[in-house]
Amino acid sequence: MTAIEADVEPETPAPPRPTRRAPLIVVSLVLLALFLVGAWAAWFFTIDDAFISFRYSANLAAGHGPVWNVEGPRVEGFTNFAWVVWSGLGAVLGVALPFFTKVTSLVLGLGTLYLLIREGHRRAGLTGVLVGAGAYVVFLPTYFHITAGLETAAFAAVLLRVVVLGLRVLGNERVRTWEPPVLLLLLGMLRPEGVLAALPVFVLWFVRSTGRARWLWSGAAVVVGAGYFVWRWRFYGQLLPNTFYVKFGHLDSGWLWTKHTTLLLLPLLLLTLSLVLRRATRGPGILLVVTVAVTYVTYAVSGPTMDYLDRFADHAIPVLCLGAGLAAGTLKPRLVGAVLGLVAVGWSAVAGATPPDLAAAANYGPDLQRAHVAIGKGLAEAEVPAQARSLAVTDAGAIPYYSGWQSIDYIGLNDAAIARGADPTEVVLRARPTVIVVTASGSRPAGQRYGFDFERATAGYEQVAAVEMRSGYWQDVYALPEYAATVRDHVGASTAAAVRVNDPGRPEDTIDRWLDRLRSQLPF
Repeated sequence: MTAIEADVEPETPAPPRPTRRAPLIVVSLVLLALFLVGAWAAWFFTIDDAFISFRYSANLAAGHGPVWNVEGPRVEGFTNFAWVVWSGLGAVLGVALPFFTKVTSLVLGLGTLYLLIREGHRRAGLTGVLVGAGAYVVFLPTYFHITAGLETAAFAAVLLRVVVLGLRVLGNERVRTWEPPVLLLLLGMLRPEGVLAALPVFVLWFVRSTGRARWLWSGAAVVVGAGYFVWRWRFYGQLLPNTFYVKFGHLDSGWLWTKHTTLLLLPLLLLTLSLVLRRATRGPGILLVVTVAVTYVTYAVSGPTMDYLDRFADHAIPVLCLGAGLAAGTLKPRLVGAVLGLVAVGWSAVAGATPPDLAAAANYGPDLQRAHVAIGKGLAEAEVPAQARSLAVTDAGAIPYYSGWQSIDYIGLNDAAIARGADPTEVVLRARPTVIVVTASGSRPAGQRYGFDFERATAGYEQVAAVEMRSGYWQDVYALPEYAATVRDHVGASTAAAVRVNDPGRPEDTIDRWLDRLRSQLPF
């Protein structure tokens, strides 16, 4: 039996002398404190897109399957199957899904921090910890991705664990036989491109290990993965998730994403690349560089939309942090490594604190509560019979989720026909929903947005509400005349109540508004 085959971890070596552990303990506690403060500062944030997954999770928990609408054609409007299933458990338990997913991501973020500290110290000493874990905790978007409600933090944590296993294989350290195949499967179910991201480590492990166990576990992973693929193809009737037809395939945007991401992560990228230039670190360097490259190639050739605060770059940022820590901690002379590591940490702090969309994200939580969430809750309370509870909406997140109404997403994320080119105006006109919610730049929409003709689609409807989410971003609510009064009353009452407790009178996007809110939560 080889070392790689073994199914147990090696015995824990004797701990070093307390005097040598003290600096690591102090640094770890400081990093943990910074991490918890960052998570607290972003805790209010939940992205509207997360409520798309929550709707599928809620329907799954209710026994309807992972569907957007309980009745009508099935559509796969999500790309995070494992996250939807996990959130379904929260729905079964009766836990509010925003809270359930935040706690899950917080735990996984803590796990990411632990891996960066442990592996950085084992492989590059205290400098490896200060640079690798330091760059992770000072990068402000980390915390918004933890609290957003999506699978971003989970993907990043699993990918980092995969890379750690790869480093163990290179070092002839013991790896549990089941772990690489299971993590490959899990990462692929968190997001389809996760299979590609985990593949380099999986291939390395498979080639360098021996014995029947690796075949059994790998075969089981292939069977489960293939079974899942066949099931979802038959269940939804489409080869790829519906969102791929809407969000991906924009080569020009992909080039812009690549340039922006390169600049954002430049010191981390360069330090990780430097591992390849030195013989002693070439193997780990190649593994890290290839993993990051195959993780990012999907986004580089497609230009993902809705990439707030570099969400898709975040998938591999912990891997780059680890690479930078290993490079800084093993460079000679040590002073050079320390200085370059300091530059990387400082760059991460500045880049993370200065993105153009930070102010909007920092105030997004209260704004979503006073607009989308309040509208959805108002519709749920409106006195509209069940058979007439139908809705067309642009922002297909919190409004459909909280309303529970049959919903048309006329951007097409959750509508297969629109995703493949059907005219959204015609789709809405044929359905004649009871309520249409229009996203516009003011209280009176005009022209077209996302190919949707507002004036034509809302002919014969009454405008019953105009809700300002933030400056220049409104949700205008229209209802059929026979239901206009009840929709107006309940949406109006719900939004008025939400405004009173969510930054009343302050819809502007400023960092000061965020900081004022944080100061108001302090006990002193």
